[in-house]
Amino acid sequence: MERKRSDSIAETLEGLILDGTFADGDRLDEVQLAERFDVSRTPLREAFQRLAVSGLVEQIPRRGVFVRQPGPVALLEMFEVMAELEAACARLAASRITDAALDEMRAVNARCHASVEVRDVDAYYRENERFHAILYRQSANGFLEDKCLRLQRRLSPFRRRQLHLRGRLAQSMAEHESVVAALERGDANTAADAIRAHVAVQGEKFHLLMSALKQPAE
Repeated sequence: MERKRSDSIAETLEGLILDGTFADGDRLDEVQLAERFDVSRTPLREAFQRLAVSGLVEQIPRRGVFVRQPGPVALLEMFEVMAELEAACARLAASRITDAALDEMRAVNARCHASVEVRDVDAYYRENERFHAILYRQSANGFLEDKCLRLQRRLSPFRRRQLHLRGRLAQSMAEHESVVAALERGDANTAADAIRAHVAVQGEKFHLLMSALKQPAE
């Protein structure tokens, strides 16, 4: 299926924000960007709305759209909460996941592996989102699933960005397989620990992520 033009624009703008081309507080000029992408304002405004959901921009009535990036402390706190929420999903899913969902997770992992082989980060991330969405759903807890989906959207640009770090794709793939293996055994604690380690960006991992963000554009 062909991707929507607004999705492509949103991902391009996301990259320009995260690499420092557009700094925190900058106003995104709708007219200039429409000319830059050779589109009408409709797909551009849809892209702005997607970025607003992830928190990378703020839309202020009668003033415009402004870049908003979380500081390192806020970002770390969000990742800590995300890791614990997903651990709760895994713990519940260990006893509730269906055989069909396990098959679906294996199929997603196979597509992830194919993306790793060709180093297609974007394709890997799309499958990665599906993997996590299945886990949320298989917790069989609608309230928890909703909270995870909301925070996943908020952290999406940063989770995607860390996949560009050297060796991260292969590491992420191995972590996916560990999660599925634990779920197959019904091992709640191991599944929770595996997904927590997969999501958390503490220590050196966090420093690498921060160094990759907001670098001046060359």
